[in-house]
Amino acid sequence: MDIKTVCRNKKAVYNYFIDETLEAGVVLLGPEVKSLREGRSNLVDSYARIKNREIILYKMHITPYSFAHNAHSLDPQRPRKLLLHKKEIKRLIKKTKEKGYTLIPTKVYFNRGLAKVELALAKGKRKYDKRQALKEKELKREAARIDK
Repeated sequence: MDIKTVCRNKKAVYNYFIDETLEAGVVLLGPEVKSLREGRSNLVDSYARIKNREIILYKMHITPYSFAHNAHSLDPQRPRKLLLHKKEIKRLIKKTKEKGYTLIPTKVYFNRGLAKVELALAKGKRKYDKRQALKEKELKREAARIDK
């Protein structure tokens, strides 16, 4: 497969326990697609919510394409609709109603020419969870260094 990764949300793994991931299409306008192909997007602080049985992606920043005629009229952080099957949306509605679950985009990429978002069903980490994860990472790094 020809998959080209545009951007990743590296903080998602640090801030959340990721239970499962799924692929969703994104509704974009022409200049946004061109800007994505140039790799000009950012997923920091972005999230998805379910509204009227549709999944909407908020705060995903796509820098306006400089050569487009209406580039300055588009809001770079406008809400964008995500495309999923009805069964998947219904399942996500049930899961997000459980305590602590949220939808976080972890990656934006092109799969066979179509823009896709990897959406993760995640549960937020507490401060002590983050410290524990950093400690484990440090121990693994130390063990790898000793093995060399």
